[in-house]
Amino acid sequence: MTTWLLTGGAGYIGAHVIRSLQASGRDVVVLDDLSTGLARKVPSDVPLVQVNVGDKSAVTAALRDHDVTGVVHLAAKKAVGESVERPEYYYRENVDGMLSLLEAMAEAGTRSFVYSSSAAVYGTPGHEFVSEDAVLNPESPYGQTKVIGEWMTRNAAVNRDLSWISLRYFNVAGAASPELGDTSVFNLIPMVFRALREGQRPQVFGDDYPTPDGSCIRDYIHVADLSEAHVAAAAACEAQTLGQVYNVGRGEGVSVIEVMDVVSQVIGRDVDVEVAPRRAGDPAQLVATVDKIQRDLGWSATHDLRQMVSSAWEAWNA
Repeated sequence: MTTWLLTGGAGYIGAHVIRSLQASGRDVVVLDDLSTGLARKVPSDVPLVQVNVGDKSAVTAALRDHDVTGVVHLAAKKAVGESVERPEYYYRENVDGMLSLLEAMAEAGTRSFVYSSSAAVYGTPGHEFVSEDAVLNPESPYGQTKVIGEWMTRNAAVNRDLSWISLRYFNVAGAASPELGDTSVFNLIPMVFRALREGQRPQVFGDDYPTPDGSCIRDYIHVADLSEAHVAAAAACEAQTLGQVYNVGRGEGVSVIEVMDVVSQVIGRDVDVEVAPRRAGDPAQLVATVDKIQRDLGWSATHDLRQMVSSAWEAWNA
């Protein structure tokens, strides 16, 4: 039996990853300081260690006390705009936290590691689709911290037996069940729902990008598909010593305005968007190539955008 420590497991993505890991037959321990996560999202049969990942001694103790064999590291601050306004905070939380975790894993002898990275590492690529070997050119402190996290992981594996996979998430949406919905103030779809609830017009940040309709283009991935990608990565790390990076997306670009159109269809009325200024650090287009993860891990997305929006709307109204 293997046991995986899931940092940030009380959050939106983490709550889904817990359930996918459990369904695969693995034991799970959650480590979360609950600064943004919700304890109610952690199942009653899953231990919850309420500490910050930057507390190395507490993390080391958790790894040892629960005989942890692998770590999925989700805990991080993740808002692009906020990272531009508060870069020092993002470096402290994301980079210092990563350092503490890697040191704790070394002390405890934990050898399998799945790192939550981001498509933000790419910045604005010069081509329509971005592959894992593209130049990394992050345009925000958030993206920079994710690049540094990948470097730290790669370097940590040089001198010890660390099997690792870095998953570069594209835009995550949807819910596997209503109680696991996204409550983020930074993600597009819940931002739309929140504006509608408050009687406001949902905002599109910029309509003058070099895209067909002027709004940003992104690759949207259902959180249930993303959580299964973590299981595939965990299994691969357990089976052999690896050091790999994978995009996690659908390989299909959708503009923000197109997302708004799908939201209108799902809720049955025009959301009547308002165009706002661009946000700092937002690239015009980010769409994944996903053939590598399909080939190596046998994973591919199964949910489309309408399923993401519909499940998110159901969760929002639960």
